Amino acid sequence: MRGTVLYGPGDVRFEERQDPKILAPTDAILRLAATCVCGSDLWSYRGIQAVTQPTPMGHEYCGIVEEVGGAVKTVKPGQFVVGSFAASDNTCSHCRAGYQSSCAHREWMTGAQAPRLRVPLADGTLVATPEVPSDDLVPSLLAVSDVFGTGWFAADAANVKTGATVAVVGDGAVGLLAVLSAKQMGAERIIAMSRHTSRQKLAREYGATDIVTERGAAGMARIKELTKGVGADSVLECVGTQESMQQAIGAARPGGFVSYVGVPHGVQLDGAGLFFSHVHLHGGPAPVRSYLPKLIDLVLQRKVDPGKVFDLTLPLSQVAEGYRAMDERRAIKALLRP
Repeated sequence: MRGTVLYGPGDVRFEERQDPKILAPTDAILRLAATCVCGSDLWSYRGIQAVTQPTPMGHEYCGIVEEVGGAVKTVKPGQFVVGSFAASDNTCSHCRAGYQSSCAHREWMTGAQAPRLRVPLADGTLVATPEVPSDDLVPSLLAVSDVFGTGWFAADAANVKTGATVAVVGDGAVGLLAVLSAKQMGAERIIAMSRHTSRQKLAREYGATDIVTERGAAGMARIKELTKGVGADSVLECVGTQESMQQAIGAARPGGFVSYVGVPHGVQLDGAGLFFSHVHLHGGPAPVRSYLPKLIDLVLQRKVDPGKVFDLTLPLSQVAEGYRAMDERRAIKALLRP
């Protein structure tokens, strides 16, 4: 088969790769219905995160089970499944506590930007839908695999409650789906920080009540102004930079909650500033597996449409254009069809 390989900054190739095979009795092989480019892939694409050797890319996926190892019990060939970007056994103490992305036997998924994929720890990683879904639901089910699950964790980790005032830092796909998640959790006021018209429009469709275009100190001041000097109850940091983290902490009220789900690069926190801010911090790689059953159900019932974040659809063979479009901010998120 052919799949996506990153050789270095800006160098994405769609080339021959070995077909995936069952390597352990807990494995499953999927034929993918769709995959996509993740915002976190851009760190390596831009050279910010070093690539030392040709690297198969992709960790978001959904599709049909083709083959399972002898120990797999919960999924079977012919089923449509969605999985997390972190393979987990779903039985260890961390998994039972709801943190499958810190599973004692965790494996980071890779190689999903291809037609077929090996998923380790299939019983603990994959969730099957009751039946094969209609094709129009595939983008939203793909979103559940990472970007919607991560947005949901952002809202959950920031303790979003009914009636809360929420601020979302970041208008990428995760930030936009964090807006949707906060709305689903009952937030009354959702302030989306965005400078891009198309993203502002989608943020409002997902439930944003206010748009803040300012950044840094000006952005923090604007949120304080909108909240009559108090700050937001919950702030969802969905970028991963020093500026976005400082902005998130500075926008929260004393006693408020700040979640951070953007992969951090160069983030350092000032101890004294954090001490006197009186905020709660909670974040990390999203335990998507914990949320899969609920989010899949929301999609299948058509109560949410997270697939709208995919504003560019390409054949998988044109994956390099998907990277370019996202890097140049011509697309929020690129959907790839094998």
